[in-house]
Amino acid sequence: MTGNGPGGQLSGASVRAPGTVARPPITVVIADDHPVVRQGLAVLFEVQDDIALVGQASDGAEAVAMTLERDPDVLLLDLKLPGLDGMGVLAELRAHGGRTRVLVLTSTAGSSGPALALQAGAAGFLYKDVDPDALVRAIRSVHDGHTVLAPEAAGLMAARPGGGARGMAALTGREREVLALLAAGRSNREIARSLRVAEKTVKSHVSNVLAKLGVADRTQAALLAVRQSSGDL
Repeated sequence: MTGNGPGGQLSGASVRAPGTVARPPITVVIADDHPVVRQGLAVLFEVQDDIALVGQASDGAEAVAMTLERDPDVLLLDLKLPGLDGMGVLAELRAHGGRTRVLVLTSTAGSSGPALALQAGAAGFLYKDVDPDALVRAIRSVHDGHTVLAPEAAGLMAARPGGGARGMAALTGREREVLALLAAGRSNREIARSLRVAEKTVKSHVSNVLAKLGVADRTQAALLAVRQSSGDL
C-alpha cells in the first residue's frame, strides 16, 4: 500500500492550486494489529495535504478509547483485532453516538462481513489490496458523507438471498425518488434540479442507495429498480 511515485513521493499526494483556501485536514485514526500495515498507511497519509493521522491503535479496546478521546473524522478499522474485534468496536462506537465515520479496511471477512459491518454502522468497506489512491479517495468520500464499497463487497451483498429486495425495503422515500430518477438515466445534476436539492445531497443519496442495495454502481442500481417494477424481486 506504499508504492512510490515519481521523485520518491507516494502516489495519491494532493496538490493545492495557488490561491485556494485550505480546509481543515481530515483527521484519521488507524486501528490495525499489524505494525507494518500501520506504518505503511502512516507514510501514505503523510504525503496527503488534506489528511492528518492523529492516532494508531493495535487492538479493539484501544481503538474505541482513542476514537472517543481524539474524535477523528474517520476511523480506518480492521475487523480482525485482538480482544475486542472490529464488529465489537463498531457496536461500542454506535452506543456512544460519536460523529466519527468508520471505514472498514480488512483482509477477509466472509460473505456476510460487508453487510454486517454496514448494519453495525460502518460507512464503507474495503479490502487491504485496495489501490493507495483509491483508499485516499475513499477516506475523502466517507468524510463527505458518502458510503464506499469495494466492488467485491458490493457483489457479496447483492448475492445474498433476498438481498436486493431487503435493500429496496430499507430505502427512504427520498432514496426511492433518487433511484427512480437513476433508472430513468438522469445525471446527479438533473436529479438535483428535479428534486430541488443540492447536487452534493444527491451524491449522498446515491451512495446510500448503492450501499443499501449492495451494488457497485448506478447501472446495477437501475437494473434492480427495473426488476422490482417488473415484479422479479
